[in-house]
Amino acid sequence: MAGLTVVGIGAEGSAGLCDRARVALSQATVVVGSPRQLALCEPMTARTLPLPRPLLPGLATQLEELLARDQERVVVLASGDPMFYGIGATLIRLLGTECVDIVAHQSSASLAAARLGWPLESVAICSVVGRPLDVIDDSICPDSRLFVLSSDAGSPTAVAAHLTAAGFGPSLMTVLSQLGGPRERRCTSTAEQGDFEDVDELNLIAIEARRAGYEPKPEPKPAARWPVVAGLPDDAYSHDGQLTKRDLRAITLSSLAPRPGQLLWDVGAGAGSVSIEWLRADPSLRAIAIESDPERADRIRQNSIALDVARLRVVNGRAPGHLLALAEPDAVFLGGGLSQEGVFDAAWAALRSGGRLVANAVTIESETLLAQWRAEFGGELTRIAISRSSPVGRLTGWRPAMPVTQWIVTKP
Repeated sequence: MAGLTVVGIGAEGSAGLCDRARVALSQATVVVGSPRQLALCEPMTARTLPLPRPLLPGLATQLEELLARDQERVVVLASGDPMFYGIGATLIRLLGTECVDIVAHQSSASLAAARLGWPLESVAICSVVGRPLDVIDDSICPDSRLFVLSSDAGSPTAVAAHLTAAGFGPSLMTVLSQLGGPRERRCTSTAEQGDFEDVDELNLIAIEARRAGYEPKPEPKPAARWPVVAGLPDDAYSHDGQLTKRDLRAITLSSLAPRPGQLLWDVGAGAGSVSIEWLRADPSLRAIAIESDPERADRIRQNSIALDVARLRVVNGRAPGHLLALAEPDAVFLGGGLSQEGVFDAAWAALRSGGRLVANAVTIESETLLAQWRAEFGGELTRIAISRSSPVGRLTGWRPAMPVTQWIVTKP
């Protein structure tokens, strides 16, 4: 089979290509790309082909025909870093890593972070290319920073309207066009006042989120003073009382038993403490916190940033409806909404084989449900009773907390 190389190219065109990219293009017999990408590489001696529309399955057919010819050396052009929301991941999925050589360029996010002076690891990133604007909602909260990868010249106006409708009209938006190229340009305004009609098709939107009428709340204490093991002090979190307390949280994380690379659903997340401490256990872990109350969802995002796990995805929606479109979890924690009809059924159906589900109950009604589910699905029930010392006049006694029944079950 002939070779396939994916070459990332920036708005500056051929002038910004590295030596490996130049060699690949000079040896190519066929170069595939969008009209804009192909124009950036002119002049070329290789035959040029436009990307098919729609991309799939036309791309697979196109490449199969080209790569079946032993003498063809095919280069596919990509914007920026091919593995950052780019065609590189699609080609590897179609052909396998052994058949695709990736020559990366700077991503638009790297360039934007450099222009704005924002540490890239502190910025949430999402794309509205072929995706609904609702994806922004998972990452936006007061004082957060977000990069939105635009679909076209109309994206900034659409994003501004979406932010304003969601109560984030005061957010500062900077639209960066043609990053890295000779026609690079920026335009900055608030979402509610911005006029983003005259922007280039190739743009990225940087957002500093501000909510209308929002007063910053006291930030949780810096993450540097907290250990990475489960069971952080309760005052590490900003919360309204909906918080899995320290001792129970440590037991719950032990029951969830996180392993590298796994995904957790934290359903009825409250302050997000369980999903946050899941993520703090290992940098490869992933988590989605599902919370129906918008103020609590904002608070979860703030806590995740303060505790250095800004990668936590927060879904502001009600289970079970908002569970249906999420990636399959390796573990599920049901901390709230146990008695909500359909929540357990949806979580159990989505849970991967061999995955773990942990549920905590404090009421007689929810405890009864756990007993019923255990009878049907197996697993282990544990009653957890914790007492804390408390003043009794001039002396000290024990004050018991409400007992918690925990159910742990592994899906066959």
